[in-house]
Amino acid sequence: MREGQRRILVVEDELTIAESIAARLRAEGFEVELAHDGPSAVAKAEQVVPDLIVLDLMLPGFDGLEVCRQVQAHRPVPVLMLTARDDETDLLVGLAVGADDYMTKPFSIRELAARVHALLRRVDRSVDHFGKRPGSTIVLGDLEIDPVERRVQRAGEPAHLTPTEFELLAHLAGRPRAVVPRERLLSEIWGWTDPAATRTVDSHIKALRRKLGADLIRTVHGVGYALEVPK
Repeated sequence: MREGQRRILVVEDELTIAESIAARLRAEGFEVELAHDGPSAVAKAEQVVPDLIVLDLMLPGFDGLEVCRQVQAHRPVPVLMLTARDDETDLLVGLAVGADDYMTKPFSIRELAARVHALLRRVDRSVDHFGKRPGSTIVLGDLEIDPVERRVQRAGEPAHLTPTEFELLAHLAGRPRAVVPRERLLSEIWGWTDPAATRTVDSHIKALRRKLGADLIRTVHGVGYALEVPK
C-alpha cells in the first residue's frame, strides 16, 4: 500500500459484482480488500482497518446490518450499503446501525466510485474544518455537539452517530430554527445535485430523530428541515 493510499473493504457475496467493484476502485487509486460473508467481513475489517466499507445487505453467515453493528462498535468507519431491495425499512435500519449512504441494485459502478469519493471527501472536510476549532462545543438547550471529538449527547445521554449523521446534525445546528432546503443539504453534505436523490436526506433525518428525539428536527413540507432548539 502506497503512503496516503486509502483502503476500501468490499463485502459482497456475488463474486462477479465484487470483482467489478474492486477493479473500478483499484483503477481509481484505492487499495481494495474483499470479503464474501458476514463473519469474514468483521474479521477483515479488524485486520486491515479500512478507511471505508462497501457493504452488501444480504450476506451468508449474517447480514450486512450485523456486520455494520459489529464493525461500528469498535470504531466509526464510513459505510456505503448495497441492497437489492428498495425497501425503506431495510434502508432505515441500515442507517440506524451505522451506514452513511446506500445504493439500490442494480447500480452503476461509476456512480458507486463517485459515492465512495464523495463520502471520503465529506469525512476529510469534517476533520479539516473542525480540527481548526478546538473547544468549540455547540450547546443548544439540552443538545451538546462536540465537533472535535465528534460526540453528541442529549439530556446527558450520548448518541452514536455515523459520520454523515454527525455532519447533517452539525450543519443544521449551525443555523438553528432556519429552514434548510433538502436540495441544499444534499449538495452541501453529500456533494450531489440530483433532485431525485433527496430521499437520502429524508432517511438520515429519520435516523437522527430516532436517535435524538422526534421533536429535534422540524419538517417544512415541500421545502426542507430546521433544527429546533430543545429546552
